[in-house]
Amino acid sequence: MRRPERHKAAALSVVVLGSGGFLGRHIGDAFAAQGARVHAVTRNSSDRTPHGAATGSRTTPIDLLTTPPQEVAEFLGSVGADVVVNAAGRAWRADEAQMTAGNAELVLRLVTALEQLPGPPIRLVQLGSVHEYGAGAPNTGTGEEHEPTPVTAYGRTKLLGTQTVLRAAQDRTVEGVVLRLANVIGAGVPEGSLFGRVAAHLAAAARAESRGEKAAELRLPPLRAARDVVDARDAADAVVAAATTVGVAGRVINVGRGEAVGTRELIDRMVRLSGLAVPVVEETAAAMSRTDVDWQRLDVSRARQLLGWRPRRSLDASLRDLLAAALPSSSTRLGGVPDVASRRAPLDAPTTAPVDERK
Repeated sequence: MRRPERHKAAALSVVVLGSGGFLGRHIGDAFAAQGARVHAVTRNSSDRTPHGAATGSRTTPIDLLTTPPQEVAEFLGSVGADVVVNAAGRAWRADEAQMTAGNAELVLRLVTALEQLPGPPIRLVQLGSVHEYGAGAPNTGTGEEHEPTPVTAYGRTKLLGTQTVLRAAQDRTVEGVVLRLANVIGAGVPEGSLFGRVAAHLAAAARAESRGEKAAELRLPPLRAARDVVDARDAADAVVAAATTVGVAGRVINVGRGEAVGTRELIDRMVRLSGLAVPVVEETAAAMSRTDVDWQRLDVSRARQLLGWRPRRSLDASLRDLLAAALPSSSTRLGGVPDVASRRAPLDAPTTAPVDERK
């Protein structure tokens, strides 16, 4: 297979929007590691400083929903932006109006700002979502040619953002590319997500154990979903590849592991890796989840062909990183279970279990 033609990341000025968030911090780190000049943009000055700030990135507070596009364009011009990565948006603990503002209106305002810049179009990497597709067919990977039929507010609003970027790319006013990400896990995952919720509970259990107390049981909605999950660092590597690869403007590219894994298996694995005696209880009467489709598995062959990208981290490595960031530093249990890659385990195999879970 022919290797993709790429620019060197070290020569680029990269603006990361949403750099104070879970993915934004990993993306900033990935660019900084390759020598790019990273300009981190957060919604306000109280947002957490990106990891990459320690390696030379500069942080600027800009509320993209209230700042006029002309002012955003002036900022992008002042830093000589070659690439803009949009890792901003709303997912957890937000209603449909808030998601529409953060996932659709924000993208439209950003594209308007980019169109005002002189010179050739700037590369925009838009982070899309597997939830734009809606339900996938069991035992089948969903490819980019699949007609999106989102069934949630998050999927619908992310699709609106994707469509804005693709229209601008078609009009050649922005050199946009959309990465449709699988469910992302790793260090710093938000507590509003299923994995963040479990990690927070395990952290509380570890603190209880240190006091000689019994850990409370972990009560969750039904965990019958099959999901494609990808490590945050692998996702960040895909963003760097999309920012530097020639000839991908106007494309949608899936980024995931290309496997569907049972959420119950993943949660059980997290508990085992933590070394904590925490019972997991699935409640029978749970509120309607944000993600209510039975199967999600991405076909990631286009990412291999166009970007030369593939996932490199194992699921256990992702879960260990997630737990190491969440558990108290005094906890010494982490890592007591052999890695899945070293032995046959249910986590290795795709599953077709029915679904009802909170991503």
